[in-house]
Amino acid sequence: MSRGRVLSRPDDLPAWFEPLLTRAGDSRTEDFTPVRPPAHGGRPSAVLVLLGEGGPAEGPDLLVLQRAATMRNHAGQPAFPGGGTDPEDADAVATALREANEEVGLDPNSAEAVALLPDLYIPVSSFVVTPVLAWWRRPHPVHPCQPAEVAHVARLPIGELVDPRNRIRVRHPSGWIGPAFQVRGMLVWGFTAGVISTLLDMGGWARPWAPGALVELPDASAPVPATRGGAPDEVLP
Repeated sequence: MSRGRVLSRPDDLPAWFEPLLTRAGDSRTEDFTPVRPPAHGGRPSAVLVLLGEGGPAEGPDLLVLQRAATMRNHAGQPAFPGGGTDPEDADAVATALREANEEVGLDPNSAEAVALLPDLYIPVSSFVVTPVLAWWRRPHPVHPCQPAEVAHVARLPIGELVDPRNRIRVRHPSGWIGPAFQVRGMLVWGFTAGVISTLLDMGGWARPWAPGALVELPDASAPVPATRGGAPDEVLP
């Protein structure tokens, strides 16, 4: 069983971040998914869960990108910046920051990793993913650096993610049903939405929402997510 771990508590960390940081440090894989990472094997990888603040009146937001529609895998899907670990990466933090720099031009010195979330296993790709929770101390403009892989980058306000009007469910052709968000022209679903949903609960931000609309995912080749995300009536493969 993998557990979360707090890495640092910066003096300038906003008050709104603290509840999430404490809960993240005590989190377990089971808080996100019933699928446990294998005891051996799996492809190590990391994603950057980057929380920043546009301004005092705007509140916290979360950096998300959308994969290019022409990609062979995960085409058009939303994701956190991240990818597979390279031999030269010192740890999961190094992987997540390097990938974010390569994908969206993030200045690694502008962000500070504050916690590691539990390892999460994605069976369809055999990735063992370590989500790196980070504070975007000095936000700056970001953009797709690799148009063949990244189509769009967005900072999604937490206030919009928790708005019940923006929360829906999606159904994969396999029968899997999970949480999703319709925010700023993006349909965020799958692994990314599952992690976001759990973090909204941990941070104390989530608002009650009815299951509402059920949107069918038409692409039968889309991978089946492995996260639970607290979705009502969820069916896991």
